[in-house]
Amino acid sequence: MRFLHTSDWHLGRSFHRVGLLDAQAVFLDHLVATAREHDVDAVLVAGDVYDRAVPPLVAVELFDDVLHRLAEAGVPTVMISGNHDSARRLGVGAGLIERAGIHLRTDPEGCGTPVTLTDDHGDIAVYGLPYLEPALVRDQLRAPSGGHEAVLAAAMERVRSDLARRAPGTRSVVLAHAFVVGGEPSDSERDITVGGVAAVPAGVFGGVDYAALGHLHGCQTINERVRYSGSPLAYSFSEAGHRKTMWLVDLGPAGEVAAERIDCPVPRPVARIRGRLEELLADPALERHAASWVEATLTDPVRPADPMARLTARFPHTLSLVFAPERTDEDPLASYAQRLRDRDDHQIAEDFVAHVRGGAGPDERERAVLRGAFDEVRVATAVRDGEPSPAKGVSG
Repeated sequence: MRFLHTSDWHLGRSFHRVGLLDAQAVFLDHLVATAREHDVDAVLVAGDVYDRAVPPLVAVELFDDVLHRLAEAGVPTVMISGNHDSARRLGVGAGLIERAGIHLRTDPEGCGTPVTLTDDHGDIAVYGLPYLEPALVRDQLRAPSGGHEAVLAAAMERVRSDLARRAPGTRSVVLAHAFVVGGEPSDSERDITVGGVAAVPAGVFGGVDYAALGHLHGCQTINERVRYSGSPLAYSFSEAGHRKTMWLVDLGPAGEVAAERIDCPVPRPVARIRGRLEELLADPALERHAASWVEATLTDPVRPADPMARLTARFPHTLSLVFAPERTDEDPLASYAQRLRDRDDHQIAEDFVAHVRGGAGPDERERAVLRGAFDEVRVATAVRDGEPSPAKGVSG
């Protein structure tokens, strides 16, 4: 059976205030054309269909249009909600839409109920695991603790339990939206850290033939059977080096996996350039970025005059200007920037406590309070965006 694995469409998103709706429409045209051209048996969409819980109407219309075209093409589609989506809103009408071959999986309660597809070699059970916010679904899934690994493991136990009741030789596919150990993040993914821990081991997906992942925006192979498709477009300058693709996955009669990357259309290349302003304006090697969206980092020790106007004269699509003056290691501003580099919100908060106390960092109890505060903010955000409240039968 042949699948087309994609994720992280983020319909309605912009890139540094530049609207991407036209580029997203071109991608969806490409998706439908690829499904037809390669005789795909099903499309798998591993979450973050929209960029926010309440998407703009034009994004909803784009989504509606692609669903109609996939249904008209007779291509079954299995789709889960991601951490950017409102599961409740995305799942409205799922029962009716399913009759057209569009299978929306947004309710954690349905983790163990697959979409069953069939080819010449038998059945394939396709399980959709929507993004599982630990504090909101822990009790529902009867997970022993509230972390990402615990709730995902509990969902996978339901998958394996259902699979064990099926005919021998039944193949299996799981869609999930999570941060799996070994994956490489970018700047455009929303943080899903809970209690200071975000990543889950790939082994949690043991026992299934293929795990189609979403959340990370770079196309990645965690192992032969666990892969991220990545986002179809660059959504941050940290993705300048990404090759945006979908996975074309062939699942053999014994569950063997063969996967090929299918390139996505590139509306405009994304580039990062760095150096002193005069060097950037004169370097002939940078001519290849004249038509790119550009982030320029200026390293001049003293801020030059009219840098953006001068840059856009050579690079008309410059969207971001960053100043990073060359400094010596003894410069206190340089050491502060180095301390913050690659540190998450929890670590920065702990550093702040140590700073105001003259070097004495938080103890274990205080660390737990800080982690709890960050988790409460994330849960409150989820509730605000339309997800079920922890007060309604779900502990925080």
